Amino acid sequence: MPKIKSAKKALRQNIRRREKNNERKMALKKAVKNFKKLIEAKKIDEAKEALKNVYKIADKVASTKFIKKNKASRIKSRMTKMLGKKSSNQ
Repeated sequence: MPKIKSAKKALRQNIRRREKNNERKMALKKAVKNFKKLIEAKKIDEAKEALKNVYKIADKVASTKFIKKNKASRIKSRMTKMLGKKSSNQ
């Protein structure tokens, strides 16, 4: 445990940041996982709505610099490509 006042504050900040980052990571993972489930179940209309959610969360997470903007773009691109392949097969 830190003894110095500034180190105690730094510890509190790190704990808060870790919690926020974990929330962001889990939100993005859940959105992508939900989208992939809908694609596998061939629920295209619901998947389109879920894709909007993936876009929103990916952009929000990238704006806080939790992930880089290119990674957010890559995630969105891959999800859109998946949707395109599944919707063209039907």
